[in-house]
Amino acid sequence: MRKLRIAALGSVFCCAVVNAQKPPLLPEKDVSVLARELSGETAKRNLEGISQFHRQRGSKEFHQAAELVADRLRAYGLSDVAILQFPADGQIFYGTQRSRPAWDAELGELTELGGANPKIIASFKNEPVALAEDSESAGVAANLIDAGEGAKDADYAGKEVKGKIVLVGAQPGAAQDLAVGKYGAAGILSYAQNQKTAWTGDNRDQVRWGHLDTFSSNKAFAFMVSLNTASALKDRLTKGEVIQLHAVVKAGQHPGNYEVVTATIPGSDEKLKDEEIAFSCHLDHQHPGANDNASGCATILEVARTLQKLIKEGQLASPARTIRFIFPPEIEGTLALLNGKPEFAKRIKAVVHMDMVGGGPVTKAVFHVTRGPMSLPSFVHDVAWSFAEWLNEETYKYAATGKSDYPMISPEGGKEPLRAEYSAYTMGSDHDVYQDSSFGIPAIYLNDWPDRYIHTNLDSPANIDPTKLKRAAFIGAASAYFLAMQNNSDAQTPLAEWQATKQGSLQRESLLQAHQRDLTPDEVTWSNLANCRYGLSIQEKLRAAMEALSNNTGNSAKIELPDCSRISATQAPSEQKATSELRFSRLPQPKGPMAVFGYDYFASNFAKKSHPVPPKLLEYEGLWGSGEEYAYEVLNFANGKNSLWDIRNAVSAEYGPVP
Repeated sequence: MRKLRIAALGSVFCCAVVNAQKPPLLPEKDVSVLARELSGETAKRNLEGISQFHRQRGSKEFHQAAELVADRLRAYGLSDVAILQFPADGQIFYGTQRSRPAWDAELGELTELGGANPKIIASFKNEPVALAEDSESAGVAANLIDAGEGAKDADYAGKEVKGKIVLVGAQPGAAQDLAVGKYGAAGILSYAQNQKTAWTGDNRDQVRWGHLDTFSSNKAFAFMVSLNTASALKDRLTKGEVIQLHAVVKAGQHPGNYEVVTATIPGSDEKLKDEEIAFSCHLDHQHPGANDNASGCATILEVARTLQKLIKEGQLASPARTIRFIFPPEIEGTLALLNGKPEFAKRIKAVVHMDMVGGGPVTKAVFHVTRGPMSLPSFVHDVAWSFAEWLNEETYKYAATGKSDYPMISPEGGKEPLRAEYSAYTMGSDHDVYQDSSFGIPAIYLNDWPDRYIHTNLDSPANIDPTKLKRAAFIGAASAYFLAMQNNSDAQTPLAEWQATKQGSLQRESLLQAHQRDLTPDEVTWSNLANCRYGLSIQEKLRAAMEALSNNTGNSAKIELPDCSRISATQAPSEQKATSELRFSRLPQPKGPMAVFGYDYFASNFAKKSHPVPPKLLEYEGLWGSGEEYAYEVLNFANGKNSLWDIRNAVSAEYGPVP
């Protein structure tokens, strides 16, 4: 997971013991066999296998992890198992993604010289996370200097930097063009704290993941150290001590391939088998990367094993649509797949994406079923939530009373209630790619946030709960199986029954309603508009379900946003004229979000147009959204029908008012 920003929009979970309730959408016999067969222990064993590899894009160990996944899929009896390859050399583009060359590392050791026994400061062998991604080979002995954050010129003022190793608080990629390129540093030692949560800084011995800029011309090496190690070095430098370090690195970029593992459970309906419901995760990450994201990969492996076994044994009917399983490098691999093989994008009707789904209580994780963006309203998110909400109730009953028809626990796991939250759209993983308007594929996003060990050496299998893996697998398996089974004739009945029982709870309102006493009148207006945007009727979703599940429509459910014109926003007459006459339409190419992985397509092309200052929108902070989210949706709402005023109103409803 790249990042996740908490959005203050609605969530509902069970908080009291309730009467027994039948499972939603699927026949109870199907739910029963899924609950019985899914194994949190099997998922965790696969997780332990995946997390032993340092899974960097295009690397030897990523390939080993891909082979492990492919071998499991073959052993489970899946069809069409393959490791697809897409060249990655730094020049080829896949839509908006500039391919990043493969990166491998064999050696990385930083030691302090002096004394009889050199002291190891950082070691790739001991902790692979200690060597920053995209480091280049080096062999250098140099003194250490403190450059503060290291991300601006003032940090280097009056300091002799040339030939030194600089200690910085910024990510190595944010410091390298100044430290190495401008001031001639020999290398970088960073203690950057990314993915900040309430627990940031509590464990001062953990080492966080670091990155250099893939495309910087100022190639360098960088090591990562803990806060305690950095503090000790800073104290010694402040006292005037000379610290000489020796860095040895054998690593570097090289032309390679993005590798994407894929397999299927073929559909059985002659009219629908060429349509697909896909499972997605991301296989890449530094070692150990257990929750992020060996957990997602292992969980969809378990879904694949379970569905294939139950279908083969006749305990589940064969799905009408094909169910596909996809294991790519995060975001860039998904963009390579959808752009490099557009037939995949054409066939996929909906996605279940899992990125961090196994965090046990020690991680402090909260499990989210995340809705799609307002630009792509779809019933598929409510399908996922219906199973999650039911599972909340069942697991709470078990935790509170010791009795439940479906406790969904694993022998080696915990017994806590699930307490999943139904969350507004947030960015940070491959679901951004699928739901971008150039693809328009609705994605169910299952994810943990916060997680106090994300992107550190402590994101280990020991912190993963088999019960959590089983429950995530159930929500994903039930949702995908339901979507894969439906066709025009049989989708009406279960969805209509669902409408009758869930009409109230699925007409979600903004969590802001509970806090309107704290809002200004203008903010209340936008809160009401957000409620209107999310308040799509179940009837509309049923109609869209019929369209999305028919054989001759596009990928996305065709839901028109409701008419919210009765909720007025203030606007000067001159603004009304200027902003209501123009209509904007996104160009068909390139496909993908503007900011992807390790490359910012928008920033690169904006600079080519001689614009020295980035748009203010990218730095804007709304009530519950940041510039990245606004920009993502601005592009998605440019559909040829919306005016500038329409787009501004839409993103203001989604993330808070923006000028």
